[in-house]
Amino acid sequence: MKVSIFSNNGQSSRKVATALHRGLTAAGITIDSLNPDIVVTVGGDGTLLSAFHHYNDRLDKVRFVGIHTGHLGFYTDWRDYEVNDLIQSLIRDNRQSVSYPLLNIEVEYADGTHSDQALALNESTIKKVSGTMVADVYIKGELFESFRGDGLCISTPTGSTAYNKSVGGAVLNPRFNAIQMAEIASINNLVFRTLGSPLIIPADEWIRIEPAEATDNVLMCDQLSIEGRPIKAISYRIARQRIAFAEYRHTHFWQRVESSFIGREAR
Repeated sequence: MKVSIFSNNGQSSRKVATALHRGLTAAGITIDSLNPDIVVTVGGDGTLLSAFHHYNDRLDKVRFVGIHTGHLGFYTDWRDYEVNDLIQSLIRDNRQSVSYPLLNIEVEYADGTHSDQALALNESTIKKVSGTMVADVYIKGELFESFRGDGLCISTPTGSTAYNKSVGGAVLNPRFNAIQMAEIASINNLVFRTLGSPLIIPADEWIRIEPAEATDNVLMCDQLSIEGRPIKAISYRIARQRIAFAEYRHTHFWQRVESSFIGREAR
């Protein structure tokens, strides 16, 4: 087995990463950041998102494991004081895993240059730099609504608990192979009207967003941004690829939701 240790620069994370590196080496496990079988992230959900984008060309070959060194992470199953337990799980690994859907994003540019494709683990948002964003929204090739507001958020099921939730989207179990679109501060009055509710789109359908103005838009893909280029349209659908987590002690989705947003102390 080959393992990559992907850590943020925090002092506590670096300390855990060092202990993990030492323990894995002592156990005879190869450390390989170029062609790993397992990527262990040390930090939080942001660190895991960075690792996902770093290795997104190897998603069919790699599984992820997350250690959180701060507040409880949604994707991270292990605490910073459980390094030795994790090493023992890696030694006993039998390739057990659980996988989650990803979002495929295709961007067409109005200047005629080639289109770009990207993957998102959490979500993608499209907003206007200043003023109101106006855009036509198509579902499976048919015009659904003309949107006016701050922007639109398209998320995966696991990403439904992130920015999507903060703008009023539904929390979606990742057993559903679907994506979700939520409006961000839409304008609804006697002149302009949108549905005003989150939409759940199945795997055999897709969303296409065509901004009325190609310029001054900011497109986000998780933490990554695309700006400064004229956007003709963005298409979203369930990706062919999925992200896999090593299921040594993988927490059930609703347990994650309860721990992250409700907590036992609130009862």
